[in-house]
Amino acid sequence: MIIDRRAVTFGFLNVGHFLDHLLMLLFPTVVLALGAEFAESYGDLLWLSVLGFVAFGGGALPAGWLADRWGRRNMLVVYFVGSGAAAIATGLATGPLGLGAGLFAIGLFAAIYHPVGIAMVGETTEKIGRAMGINGVFGNLGIAAAALVAGALIDLASWRWAFFVPGAVAIALGLAYAAWTRPTEGKGIKKALPSGQPAGPADMRRLWIVIVVATACGGIVFNGVTIALPKLFDERLAGIVASPAQIGGLVSLVVTAAAFAQILVGFLIDRYPIRLIYIGLSLLTVPAMAAAIHGTGLPMLATAVVLMMLIFGQIPILDTVVARHVPTAWRSRAYAVKYVVSLGVGATAVPLVAELHKWEGSLVGVFAVMSALAMAVAAAAFWLPAFRRLPVPAGS
Repeated sequence: MIIDRRAVTFGFLNVGHFLDHLLMLLFPTVVLALGAEFAESYGDLLWLSVLGFVAFGGGALPAGWLADRWGRRNMLVVYFVGSGAAAIATGLATGPLGLGAGLFAIGLFAAIYHPVGIAMVGETTEKIGRAMGINGVFGNLGIAAAALVAGALIDLASWRWAFFVPGAVAIALGLAYAAWTRPTEGKGIKKALPSGQPAGPADMRRLWIVIVVATACGGIVFNGVTIALPKLFDERLAGIVASPAQIGGLVSLVVTAAAFAQILVGFLIDRYPIRLIYIGLSLLTVPAMAAAIHGTGLPMLATAVVLMMLIFGQIPILDTVVARHVPTAWRSRAYAVKYVVSLGVGATAVPLVAELHKWEGSLVGVFAVMSALAMAVAAAAFWLPAFRRLPVPAGS
């Protein structure tokens, strides 16, 4: 039986994306079980997670730089084994200091995945859009599964096992990936599949501006709407949901269902002009937001699903553009910049939603700001260079 090495590598990359987001989001559930043992308040303990998210964002740049020099395959092994070891160390913590150090280490190793793993996804197939869409779904499923996995392991054993088990799985995957691949794989130069016109100096400058503007505005929209969704359901689904648990479950279902829109968009951007699809999704987000914020009951719920599909559907677009048109020697660094901007600027959505809701007493102002930012994304997408697709060489 002939084994498709690219398909197996793609499988490792997808599971790696799932684990990346799962490991980063275990603590918000684990913290609920720590109050008695550590004699600290929920708020004080939750602040420890900030260290991990700072490392998660800031660590992307050095990770991308190292990957372009040392090899992406090597960095992916470090990601799996390092994040797994950090999770196990976090589970062994005996106080807040140890917890904070463990969460920081998880964030630092987890920061490797996006600039390295996403760059490698673009090298596994000529159908880059579809691959990015599928990989994105795995990442979002990791977000959705984190609370479920942590809660189940806490109930079955203890909060420590909520870190031990995912950590052990990550280490096992890292060792399996190291055994499966060769040290020369993943360096990018020989593995890249030329499916798009390389960007010249002028187009590259223009592309960087689009990436930064669209990523910054899109990051705030993604985080802002996701953060506001539970409150939106609480305000607009009275009589349908009656408890925080029901609201949380409904949000998880909506987010999970919407994540699969990335596969559809990936299919489309492999066949049609990517700029038109990006503009269309961004512009359609605006009326969807208006319908969601002014609707009630089941019609609002249906609109919310459409809105989240439009937002999630935009995720693989810029990743695909980078994979097609940024020279492979710079690709990990390009993804690093993209994710630093996305995570850094996107973090401002938390105080933005909180302050606007406190000032106005509703989410109308929040969604108005998000609509304006969606229009800015559409404007940036309009300025995206109209790259010419190149045929994939036979046998690649």
